[in-house]
Amino acid sequence: MPSTVVDHSSMPAHSPPPAPRGRRGNPWLTLIAVAFGLFMVGLDGSVVSIANPEIGRDLNASTADLQWVTNSYLLALAAALILGGKLGDRFGRRTYYLIGLVGFTAASVAIGLAGSIDGVIAFRALQGLFGALLMPNTLGLLRAVFPPKKFGMAVGIWAMVSSVSTALGPIVGGLLVEHVNWESVFYINAPIGIIALVFSALVLPQSKNAAGRHRFDVPGVILLAVGLLVVVFGVVKGETWGWSSGSTLGALAVGIVILLVFGWYETHVEHPLLPMRLFRSPALTIGTIITAVNFFVLLGVIFFVMLYLQNVRGFTPVEAGVRTLPLSLASVVASPLGAKLTEKFGARLTMPLGMVLQAAASFAMLGWGVHSSYAAMWPPFIALGLGVGMVMAASSDAIVGSAPVKDAGVAGGLQATALQVGGALGTSVLVSLISSRVGSTLTGELAGAGVPASMAEKMHEAKDSVAMGVAPVSRDMPAQLKAAVIEGSGQAFVNGVHTAALVTGVLCVAGAVLAAVGVRRNPQTAAPH
Repeated sequence: MPSTVVDHSSMPAHSPPPAPRGRRGNPWLTLIAVAFGLFMVGLDGSVVSIANPEIGRDLNASTADLQWVTNSYLLALAAALILGGKLGDRFGRRTYYLIGLVGFTAASVAIGLAGSIDGVIAFRALQGLFGALLMPNTLGLLRAVFPPKKFGMAVGIWAMVSSVSTALGPIVGGLLVEHVNWESVFYINAPIGIIALVFSALVLPQSKNAAGRHRFDVPGVILLAVGLLVVVFGVVKGETWGWSSGSTLGALAVGIVILLVFGWYETHVEHPLLPMRLFRSPALTIGTIITAVNFFVLLGVIFFVMLYLQNVRGFTPVEAGVRTLPLSLASVVASPLGAKLTEKFGARLTMPLGMVLQAAASFAMLGWGVHSSYAAMWPPFIALGLGVGMVMAASSDAIVGSAPVKDAGVAGGLQATALQVGGALGTSVLVSLISSRVGSTLTGELAGAGVPASMAEKMHEAKDSVAMGVAPVSRDMPAQLKAAVIEGSGQAFVNGVHTAALVTGVLCVAGAVLAAVGVRRNPQTAAPH
């Protein structure tokens, strides 16, 4: 099928794109088309959090297995996102977006058909690789067709779709897990993917850079992918190996060294995978950091909130999903509002404001207990949704809006990499913090709830289950003892939640200060041209 080619390689960073011809290249049709793919990827990133308990029961998966169901996807995404953006910039953003759509949809169906936890993890990784072709090219396509004055609005809608799809994951997942099965959480991508493919094939223009026949940066691809994988692997295994163990520290050190070598190499190659000159823009650099923090908080908090609501409070998947609805609704409001405020006042206002709202949400969770009323839950959900949506809009504009048009795909890949690495780290680090606090307080909380001291000490072996919010009770336990075990286990888990919430709150405050101090009033003044 022939397509209109929009080539901006020779244009200055903020020159308006040529007028669209017919439906192909129409900015708003392009936005609708990429929103389909973005929604599918965002939904899948968080829907698994609510399906995890059922996957664990059905496939006899351990806590570590369930973490890998989430993290294999995020790791594969993180390792290949910048590559996906670079491939789109060079060979055609439309082409790689469509390849990503087809592969992501097929991998989703394969996950449901896998029949084993190893198969689920493997196909989740494959799904992540195709998502890495899809995601960065959504922003690259928008950057190519929207004029600069309307790009901020487009990014606001993009951020809204991304935030809402992520926040809706638990609700959609709850309905499917409760009324169909966990496999349907992945099968739902099939109809979405088919609709997205047909619509995108009809309306998306081809856009790429006339970069000549220069050599592709294969060493850069390998160094970046390996460095990211080793760093995140070290974080994921930190809980098992111990954070101060030689294995954990060694993995983190090796990963960081590889990434430093990657950065050095990229400054000495003629056509780098990730042009280091992009980081001359303070807005782009800080926007990347804040994006990582944003999704560290969002995905990490969603993960433990779902465990709290389902396993500690006893809500069904649907009931748990509905109770997080304020988060989704707040994101709907915050993303376009954040885009408008960013357009008027710059990211220097909206990024710190979003971070402060997330910090407030995290600190409010310190008041949660085993029997907290819903009145204590929905205000943090609203604050978190507002903060996430606002930061998404501001950081997207700061990153992609500060990059030259010819580097739009790379900038989109950079932002998406920060997003996914932040999400992987958030899930891993916060679960590890919860597990560590549960291990140190479980025996005391069980004894305090009325469990005999000798039995409480033996139950310490069940700390991994309690770290997932599951009390180690059996059917033949006397009712009074069972109630005490449930109470003590729930309190130990809440102790872990408090530790995780405190860490996220402090991290958000640090992010707010960084954004307020480091970002200029108008991020475009720092754009590298």
